[in-house]
Amino acid sequence: MIRKNLVIFTTCFCLAFSAATCGEENNASDNASPEKARNVIFMVPDGMGLAYVTAARTYLGGPDGSPLAFETLPVIGYQRTHSADSFVTDSAAAASAWACGEKFRNGEICYHGADGSYPPSLVEMARDMGKATGLVATSRITHATPAAFGAHVTHRDCENLIATNMVSVSRPDVLFGGGASHFDGSMADDSCGGSSDNLSAVLANGYEYVTTYGDLLATIDGGADRIIGLFTPSHMPAHMDLSEDLPTLAEMSTAALDILEENDTGFFVLIEGSQIDWAGHANDLSFLLGEMTGFNEAVEAVKDWISGSPERLSETLLVVADHETGGFAINGPYLDQAGAGFPVEDGWTSAGHTAVDTIIWSQGPGSRALAAALDNTDLYGIILDAMM
Repeated sequence: MIRKNLVIFTTCFCLAFSAATCGEENNASDNASPEKARNVIFMVPDGMGLAYVTAARTYLGGPDGSPLAFETLPVIGYQRTHSADSFVTDSAAAASAWACGEKFRNGEICYHGADGSYPPSLVEMARDMGKATGLVATSRITHATPAAFGAHVTHRDCENLIATNMVSVSRPDVLFGGGASHFDGSMADDSCGGSSDNLSAVLANGYEYVTTYGDLLATIDGGADRIIGLFTPSHMPAHMDLSEDLPTLAEMSTAALDILEENDTGFFVLIEGSQIDWAGHANDLSFLLGEMTGFNEAVEAVKDWISGSPERLSETLLVVADHETGGFAINGPYLDQAGAGFPVEDGWTSAGHTAVDTIIWSQGPGSRALAAALDNTDLYGIILDAMM
């Protein structure tokens, strides 16, 4: 018998779990926010696909463990990641899509090699609005992802030229990571036209230069507002191998936020957990879990900083996104063999990047626009609209 009196259940099912589609109660921080973002924090877990998230959460807390820090962000969307010349992007083209809002060929750093054109980056746009800017990474600061936000060059391998661009052209107020060899003259000219000695430009442009975590904290205490902290000649050590005199990604992130906040107009900062990607390239689960742990701690530190005042909470857009590496999959184990501290059974399809869509987590003013199926180039306009 067909019932004429139907009870209609209105189900708010949405990938985004955001106020844009699920009702105001699901995004309290966005409700409390003004329409525009005074501050933008863009966090990149380089190479991290969704299976990485599952593996790290399971390792840290077991199958029913607590969400990772970025999983608690209330707005969720996803993005396509292909580059201008390949279904499978590399980190340079992926970061350039976010930083400059257009598709680039793999290897290009916010620069179209075919005609020499390039749009302004988010760092440059924020700077021209009077905001402070920063780049933080566990790789060399001249590596592909931070390079795309701080330079316009033909290829990611031109790291001396990238360093020259950073300190003389885009001029972020904060540069934290590895890569001192591309600034102090110890790395030979890369034949791309960059200087092999960028420290002269560092000092000429008013930066304080530090090489240890202790010196960084002392320099911050001294009131410096433009700091380059290059803590290793090349990349930083893996998270699990850091010595006490080297800062973690969480510590670099908190230091950067404390400096950049001093600007009354606000700031834009990129923070990258660079070596998650390398674990994927190596198909190394242990390495992956260590780097995911370090990145999760950094997101926890950033969320704690944002929650430190009502103004920060209402005025800060936080975005977490990247592409995928390794085709990582989880093949087991049975639940009675899984628990905190035990890694999952891993499978891999590649030692390179893959073309799968990836998740975007976010919160704060402007985040509702990220609750959608997007292209990675869309993030540029969404973030720019939030800042303007």
